[in-house]
Amino acid sequence: MNIADILVSALSIFYQLLTFAILIRCIISWLPLDRNNFIIRVVYALTEPILGPVRRLIEKSPLGGGMIIDFSPVIAYFILYFIYTILIKIIYSIF
Repeated sequence: MNIADILVSALSIFYQLLTFAILIRCIISWLPLDRNNFIIRVVYALTEPILGPVRRLIEKSPLGGGMIIDFSPVIAYFILYFIYTILIKIIYSIF
């Protein structure tokens, strides 16, 4: 196993963790759970740096001002996947 494979494996684990945390946050938002729970606070701490800027970007768009459904997790998935694939290509091109 070379260094590129190790880096891609680490990046893959990080990507899967973030996407799973976003999915968990979506499910949490539908349930009447205590927001002061430690696990819920960890999920929010992992996902807010990603979802917050996406949400603010959507709110500033012409369509986002009065949206009932929060599409920021879907857009965050696409952005994360785009960054993930670019980083994999960069890693394999360097190593």
